Amino acid sequence: MPSTPRPPSLTERTIDAVREGIRDGTFVPGELYSVYQLADQLDVSRSPVREALLRLAETGMVSIVRNRGFRVVLPGARELAEIMAVRMALEIPAAAQAARRASAEDRAALETEREAMQQAVQDSDEGAFLLHDQRLHALLLNLAGNSHTIRIIENLRDATRLVGMSTMRKSRSLEEVYAEHLPILTAVEHGNATAAAESMRKHLESTGRLLLREAAGEDDDVDRLWAEYVTWSR
Repeated sequence: MPSTPRPPSLTERTIDAVREGIRDGTFVPGELYSVYQLADQLDVSRSPVREALLRLAETGMVSIVRNRGFRVVLPGARELAEIMAVRMALEIPAAAQAARRASAEDRAALETEREAMQQAVQDSDEGAFLLHDQRLHALLLNLAGNSHTIRIIENLRDATRLVGMSTMRKSRSLEEVYAEHLPILTAVEHGNATAAAESMRKHLESTGRLLLREAAGEDDDVDRLWAEYVTWSR
């Protein structure tokens, strides 16, 4: 008999709630939020909230202010370079695996997300676009069949989400981001693992360099950071 899935713990529910709050703009970078208020909003005790925030702090998504609360953290250029190195190391081979393994049902699921992304572009709905972008990447990672990779990438994408939203407003359009996904999906559709990996590399490199430029301070050399932290991983 299959085992019944374990319901999420209060800590896991809190983590999900904070992540969702970051995604939908409820929690914004720099603002100080109270642990007590968050516990009241979620109708849980403070202990699971504190545990959830400690876990989120480990991913770099929040910083904890002792005896006061927590803040959402925008990653700096160096941290973004490190994140993109990990994403490229994991998502490029995952795209190749997806091309090798995708069934007709899998390709249909990817097409559904592509259509939803296209509709979001037509509606100029950035929130919907980001949601379906995330789902499409998750489908590709699921096809690669490594649950650890899925969890790692989910954390990294959440850590960069706020910076990524600003690049769409300032540096590139939804249409441009959408277009970067099409070669990946075409390669998966045709079972071309080499093309899928190369298309994913180009997409992540385009995204990563934009993120670094958006986060860079006066003393940050984007090209040097990219060469130091990302290029070596190829």
